[in-house]
Amino acid sequence: MEERKPNYRFATPRPDHIMVSIYDDPRTSMAVTWRTSEDVKTGYVEYREEGGETMRAEAVGKIFKSDVNTSVIHFARLSGLKSGARYYYTCGSEKDRSGEFYFETQPDNLDEFSFICISDHQKDDDHYDPDYSALNKFLKGVLEEHPEVKFILTAGDNTNCGQHEIQWNAMYEGMKGIIEYRPYMMCCGNHDNRGFEQYFPVEVNRYYAEPAEFFNVQLELSYPLNGPEGWRPENYSFNYGNAHFNVFGVNEPEIVNDWASKDIDSCGKTWKFGAYHFPMYYSGSNLSNDDGYPMMRECMEKLDVLFSGHEHNFSRTYPIKNEELFDRPSQGTVHYELGNGNYNPPGTKTLDKIWHCAYYPNEELTASYTLIEISGNKAKFTSTLNDGRIVDECVIDKDKDEILPHKVAPVFGPGRTRLYYKGMDPGLGISDILPVCRDGQWYVPAGTLISFIGGDVLREKGKMTLSVYGKTAVYIEGSDIAVTDSGEVPLGGEVIRGNRDQLFVPIDSMCKIFGMKWAYAARNNFLTVESSNESEPTPTQP
Repeated sequence: MEERKPNYRFATPRPDHIMVSIYDDPRTSMAVTWRTSEDVKTGYVEYREEGGETMRAEAVGKIFKSDVNTSVIHFARLSGLKSGARYYYTCGSEKDRSGEFYFETQPDNLDEFSFICISDHQKDDDHYDPDYSALNKFLKGVLEEHPEVKFILTAGDNTNCGQHEIQWNAMYEGMKGIIEYRPYMMCCGNHDNRGFEQYFPVEVNRYYAEPAEFFNVQLELSYPLNGPEGWRPENYSFNYGNAHFNVFGVNEPEIVNDWASKDIDSCGKTWKFGAYHFPMYYSGSNLSNDDGYPMMRECMEKLDVLFSGHEHNFSRTYPIKNEELFDRPSQGTVHYELGNGNYNPPGTKTLDKIWHCAYYPNEELTASYTLIEISGNKAKFTSTLNDGRIVDECVIDKDKDEILPHKVAPVFGPGRTRLYYKGMDPGLGISDILPVCRDGQWYVPAGTLISFIGGDVLREKGKMTLSVYGKTAVYIEGSDIAVTDSGEVPLGGEVIRGNRDQLFVPIDSMCKIFGMKWAYAARNNFLTVESSNESEPTPTQP
């Protein structure tokens, strides 16, 4: 059998990877980025307004030394442009130039415009030759239907392994005929800074680059350099019309939070959007949100809408603040999970959760995008599949402080406190075995909860032994001590017998023993238990 060779799509003297992007005021500036082989170290952009004289902007050439090759990334930052104008341009060297493309600058005083969001459009259908042609066809169809779209914003995982050039080269080829005309504003996902010490013929020793090396080098001057120092441009912000956008990387959340909180406070825009790859209010049965919460809670709760991806399915939350679910947009942040942009069904089971007001599993072989239409103080969001089916449609109206269609966040009555694990209702086994609060301390039916998670539960008279996530604890009725595999742990209260003769334990000590965390949403009257452990426990079968 003949050994397969990768399709590297190496650079040549002729420009490729041509992309326009916003790096400063979109009314008067635009960045043009392209790639050439190593022997072409200089280049420039020639541009002209329709019917106007041709101007020239010199590019800055940066060496990009990848895992397999060396090339030059050229960045030309055009400034002093006329607002609301169309410019035609070519890029390259004196000898090797691109064809002619065009871009448009933002008009002055703009408060009506649209953009699209996509996420998780990476492809690894062929390890040696990733094929992004379906993405190309899909997005061109979207833009034919919506020619008014001003730019494309992603929520990450633009590539499958961003520390390997073969993936970037395939992705850029898949975006040909699209990103030469409209700014392409990428968010860095975990796959975009993922690599392997050996990529061929099999992947060996996975790692994640911190900072996101290949992302940052290839886009160094494509995006604003206004993110936290040392973590640019995987973190950046930009304005368009009456909206402000914060684009977050997946590294150093504490540093990013400090930068973004100040940045959002000073933006002065009507709409505040964010893009962060990991969903804070996720759909997966075994996912966690420890990558960003609570470290980035401060900045994220300053946003109107936070776009995310990672799970390859669609969901939209109620406005959320400090774990509480609300009805009105002024009361919290809407977390909007975008689905997948390139026929990538979820790899794990996803579920509708307590915090979702809209959900679609995306388990069909589909692609999706979201169109956002801004009109003053209104924003309409339409999430659509490649076959035209609308997954979700909503309008956020700041003047009326409402979201249409109306969906009231759940509020449970006194004495009916609910318990959720990773946003999931533990089901029939706990339907009337509800948490109780005594002397300001919450008690929960731990045996029923651990059974739901998939742990082992041994019930004996006045005693239960619980095991999950590699930890074991023995609880005895009337005792304020749990015996664990790490020794005795004080519970802060005695184990009590509750409804249907179940043993209840203090939630705080239970979470500490099993490496979990918990929160109480006072407005909605429910408890949530979280674990950063993303394994899938299964009861032991002797």
